[in-house]
Amino acid sequence: MLKRDDMLRILDELLTPGAFSDYCPNGLQVEGREQIRRLVTGVTACQALLDAALIEEADAVLVHHGYFWKGEAPAVRGMKKQRLQTLLRHDLNLFAYHLPLDAHPELGNNAVLARRLGVQVTGPLRDDGIGLVGRLPEPMSALEFAQLVEDVTGREALHIGEAEDEIETLAWCTGAAQGFIERAQALGVDAYLSGEISEPTVHFARETGIHYFAAGHHATERYGVQAVGEWLEAEYGIEHVFIDIDNPV
Repeated sequence: MLKRDDMLRILDELLTPGAFSDYCPNGLQVEGREQIRRLVTGVTACQALLDAALIEEADAVLVHHGYFWKGEAPAVRGMKKQRLQTLLRHDLNLFAYHLPLDAHPELGNNAVLARRLGVQVTGPLRDDGIGLVGRLPEPMSALEFAQLVEDVTGREALHIGEAEDEIETLAWCTGAAQGFIERAQALGVDAYLSGEISEPTVHFARETGIHYFAAGHHATERYGVQAVGEWLEAEYGIEHVFIDIDNPV
């Protein structure tokens, strides 16, 4: 069992949110009960995850996508009211870490995805550690790599490029990071993988020759919260359950 403030301190020391200029507050977003025995992790703090956490008798929820985003309407109405009411009524803590959970070199979304894909990391995509660059153990066709991504994520990857082309070097950044394709192409890698794709991304990939793989925002960001939850369980003995509320995007 951990005290709420101790968990916040541990997570802040692990994920160093102060190092990032983020789009939302990182850390304890909604305060609940003081003692935390059971932790539920998930990608997004949607209502379905909160309801599932109550069934699991959780004391805290840890997510990648929390609340209070820049530009978000501040009024507590409708969906926002329902979510906050659930947390407050049941004294449930909500912890959320966005960019810090992407960038952690061991437990972050990108680092864990690399291990699952069997990719050797050779460096960062950005100076702040958001995104990585690496190399496959041996070259494979774009079609074979797309199949590997599907096997790992459980989601068919949208591929832009010639299926028979050979891929060896790549860069990747989970989630809505399609805009980093220009940075990846400038590094001279064969391919770039992210979660989402947009209309201009297709033309950029076609016209520059870099292969692009879109594997799903949710599907590529399941990993960090699971890894942190498992780490907390191993290091501090709290109970941990990951709940995957699937999202096709």
